Amino acid sequence: MTTSDVLLDPYDYAFHDDPYPYYRRLRDEAPLYRNDALGFWALSRHQDVLTGFRNSTSLSNKFGVSLDPASRGPHASKTMSFLAMDDPDHLRLRTLVSKGFTPRRIRELEPRVTEIAVRHLDTMLEKASDGAPVDYVDEFAGKLPMDVISELMGVPEADRAQVRAWADGVMHRDEGVTDVPPAAIEASLNLIVYYQDMVAERRTTPTDDLTSALLEAEINGDRLTDDEILGFMFLMVIAGNETTTKLLANAAFWGHRNPDQLSPVYEDLSKVTPWVEETLRYDTSSQILARTVDGELTLYDTVIPDGDIVLLLPGSAHRDERVFEAPDDFVIGREIGSKLVSFGSGAHFCLGAHLARMEARVALTELFTRIRGYEVDEDNAVRVHSSNVRGFAHLPIDVKVR
Repeated sequence: MTTSDVLLDPYDYAFHDDPYPYYRRLRDEAPLYRNDALGFWALSRHQDVLTGFRNSTSLSNKFGVSLDPASRGPHASKTMSFLAMDDPDHLRLRTLVSKGFTPRRIRELEPRVTEIAVRHLDTMLEKASDGAPVDYVDEFAGKLPMDVISELMGVPEADRAQVRAWADGVMHRDEGVTDVPPAAIEASLNLIVYYQDMVAERRTTPTDDLTSALLEAEINGDRLTDDEILGFMFLMVIAGNETTTKLLANAAFWGHRNPDQLSPVYEDLSKVTPWVEETLRYDTSSQILARTVDGELTLYDTVIPDGDIVLLLPGSAHRDERVFEAPDDFVIGREIGSKLVSFGSGAHFCLGAHLARMEARVALTELFTRIRGYEVDEDNAVRVHSSNVRGFAHLPIDVKVR
């Protein structure tokens, strides 16, 4: 079921620029694809990706969800928490964490998210008021999600810029680098040391933030260890920060590319939510997630051996014409519903999905309350280069303030 002339290389800059033609060929020609050089299989059709997410017995998370060699292995849960675990360990940790990370806590956070968004917007729009272009990622999309996570965890405002800089450092990859570079490892260590100090402080002086809630979480005498709390905090930085930044910038980019779809949003801000959902479908932040075969798995008359890596491609699943009508058209308000796999499915469905959606809704609503139009300077837009997330490192825009 594999063909040799289709190439999927998650590290290739040409693939980062536009993965969708590659995905189409995979779906049509090699729905079960094999890359011998990089040592992985890939599933690209919607039904296969959805089934893959839901099959947490044959497709294990225990070595993590990244293709990068340094992020893979039995140590993955130290930085990726329960995302890099199988049941029963996954269920235990996720249930304990959920005690602190409640929908109610997220709801109560919304006014603060609005305040943080407004503060960054005020700064960005002040810079734009004299007609100068502003970097939407630097000034807004890149700042808000990490500040929201810091707010949730209780990081003091004075430390947030530094914490945000470390978080950025964790994710950065230079061209041709297929592993975690030394600078990213250093940034990771700095973050972990910072959070260790914060956890130690909360042990002696609890507050009403998520860090304290995690320390207090308990089920039948079972509590989270400091290492487990640190792992979850680190997961929030990677999974919760990076993907939401990309979502906000991808929404702005495709809105700019499709002005006919965006103009009704200015008139009716309730349309921000379907704009967010269509962005999650059309160009999702989280494009590629790895699993490890446990036992063996037979797909398309092919036996995939124990221990092999299988990549699930939600970015491809969302463009599958077997499931979506005219999938390459950006249509705000189309029926998506449960067909969306941006947040996974099954046991590992993203715990932060409601936080990401709330942040994006608040951020884009506040933006559109203040502007009457914007243009993206596509020539100077810079894509992020990552083996699993898709979005912009820089997105210069010209803004018309209301």
